[in-house]
Amino acid sequence: MRLTRKVTVAVLGFGILALTNYVRAADFNIDPSHSSVTFRIKHVIGKVVGHFDKFSGTFSYDAGKPETWSAMASIDANSVNTGIEKRDNHLRSPDFFDVQKFPTLAFKSTVITDVQGDKAKLHGDLTIHGVTKPVVLDLDIAGAVKDPMGQGTRAGASATGHLNRLDYGVGPATGPIAGMVGNDVEITIEVEGIGK
Repeated sequence: MRLTRKVTVAVLGFGILALTNYVRAADFNIDPSHSSVTFRIKHVIGKVVGHFDKFSGTFSYDAGKPETWSAMASIDANSVNTGIEKRDNHLRSPDFFDVQKFPTLAFKSTVITDVQGDKAKLHGDLTIHGVTKPVVLDLDIAGAVKDPMGQGTRAGASATGHLNRLDYGVGPATGPIAGMVGNDVEITIEVEGIGK
C-alpha cells in the first residue's frame, strides 16, 4: 500500500513538473534587441516612417494550439523616433501623444482567429493617448526554434495593421496640421521572443 502511494505521488509529481516545463516552454519575453515597432503615416504627399525605441512584453505560443496564443506589450511613448528631433518633440507634445499625461501605449490580445498555416488574425485592445480601441492585426508566424547559441528557445512573428489616429485623439482633426498629416497609420511589428 505504501509502495503504491509512493509510486502514485512520484508519477503525479513528475506529471506536474512536466506540465510546468511545458507551459514555460510556450511563454516568451520579447527581445527588444531583435524586435521593432514601426509606423508609417502620410505627410502632405509622401510618407514618414518612425518607430518606438523602448518597449517590453510577453507572448505565449504553442504550435498547433492557437487557442492558447496570447500577447501583451507596453510601449514608451516618449521613445518615439522619426529621426528628426524637432518633429519627435512635437509628437511628444500635447498636440499628439502628450507623453507627460499619457506615457505608455499598451496592447493586450483577446483572441486569435482565421488560422491558416502560418497566417492568422490577432485581435486585441490597443491603448493610445488614454483611449482603448479594439484592433485586428494580420499575423505572420515564424514559429519556434532552439537558440543556436544554446540559450533555450526562441519564437517569432510579424504583425501588420492599420489604425485611424483620430480614433485615439492623436493630433488635430482640423486646421493646417491636420491638412498635412494623414489619418491612416500603418503599423508593422516584428517580434522575437526568448523562452522563459
